[in-house]
Amino acid sequence: MIIDIHAHTYPDKIAERTVSELKKAAGVEAHGDGTAGGLSESTKEAGIDMTLVLPVATTPHQVPTINEVAYKTNLSSSRKKLMSFGAIHPDSPDPKKVLRGIAALGIRGIKLHPDYQGVFFDDIRYKRIVEIATELGLYIIVHAGIDIGLPDPVHTTPDMIKEVISDTGTDKLILAHMGGWRMWDEVIEKLIACDVMIDTAFSTTAIDVDGMLDEEKFAQMVRAFGADRVLFGTDWPWAPQKKSLKWIGNLPLHKLEKEKILGLNAEKILLR
Repeated sequence: MIIDIHAHTYPDKIAERTVSELKKAAGVEAHGDGTAGGLSESTKEAGIDMTLVLPVATTPHQVPTINEVAYKTNLSSSRKKLMSFGAIHPDSPDPKKVLRGIAALGIRGIKLHPDYQGVFFDDIRYKRIVEIATELGLYIIVHAGIDIGLPDPVHTTPDMIKEVISDTGTDKLILAHMGGWRMWDEVIEKLIACDVMIDTAFSTTAIDVDGMLDEEKFAQMVRAFGADRVLFGTDWPWAPQKKSLKWIGNLPLHKLEKEKILGLNAEKILLR
């Protein structure tokens, strides 16, 4: 089974405008229209069995609607080939209630984006969320490293990640963008010994953007972390699913390593 664990969609009414604005801010091309329908078609065309949607709440009041949509997405997952994580904002007034609600809906995890949410990852609000989510068995995917579309400061650095892990004891953290976009040497230096997983989203030369990981550097990171801790993700619509899948398939890795990255690891998170 092939699973893309990192993709984004936007409500149909605002998808075109949102994609246009984000393209301009980041200076990158989009590889899809940003709608759930577009992602479903891309997933099928690429030969991917399932894609995980990662919604981000930029304000607390968005959280209930996002989680309702996530629940409905998961109800139709076998037909549309899409699943969804839930969302929470660091300023949500009752994080325990929100996270219990997410778990009660059968949603397997949450997405945090400290840059878009305007809070540093080592803030007590995030530590509280991570601790509660971990107690509930929820996985936490967090944007890590630089965000190409937002200016400094970086809101999730390897040092912040180490502090959150130390203070919360979490074993449910998944670091997007190979542990920290464009901070990969520091990721290897500081996070190898931590109990985390990393995803491949928007990090490889499958995407025509400067500063990405080439095959040699990517394979080095896989070997450093171990294939058991690496998850295939694309960041659609900001990366092409089919080309990204082919790029992983051509890597100088063992067959079992590729199988773990492309789906076996994600199955343990999403389908068991």
